Amino acid sequence: MSRTTVAEAISRIPDPEIPVISIADLGILRDVSVDEDARTVVATITPTYSGCPAMEAIADRIRWEADAHGYRSEVVTQLSPAWTTDWMTAAGREALARFGIAPPGPSAEGGGPSRGPVSVQLQRHVVACPHCGSDDTTEIAHFGSTACKALRRCDACREPFDEFKAI
Repeated sequence: MSRTTVAEAISRIPDPEIPVISIADLGILRDVSVDEDARTVVATITPTYSGCPAMEAIADRIRWEADAHGYRSEVVTQLSPAWTTDWMTAAGREALARFGIAPPGPSAEGGGPSRGPVSVQLQRHVVACPHCGSDDTTEIAHFGSTACKALRRCDACREPFDEFKAI
């Protein structure tokens, strides 16, 4: 990504559904190309899942940032390869935890393309509480405040929290 002022501003755009994490730290901002001579910006984004309602708001904000910096813009949505939580930065994961959302662990695919059938593992899905750190947590609902999160409760401190699902 180009590190111009406009590219930096675009990379700092907060996710509309989880505003404590930027679209760059979430991993949905794939590229920002800036042509200083033509005063144009092309930003490439990948949705966290198909039909994500936040994508239009993100594209609008990218266009607004480019315009505010004096650039014409194009926003390209790239669907392949599909977004994975493995693209989240360490800073993004830390921001989620500070906000009280359990960050995802590694995805089953490790960020690579699918290579066949999904393996079945007979083990308990352990999620640490972002409030007290206990591994003694229970899923209350598979879908939380957004489709990419599950609602959990810590059985130690009794606090509810969101878990960002690994994809």
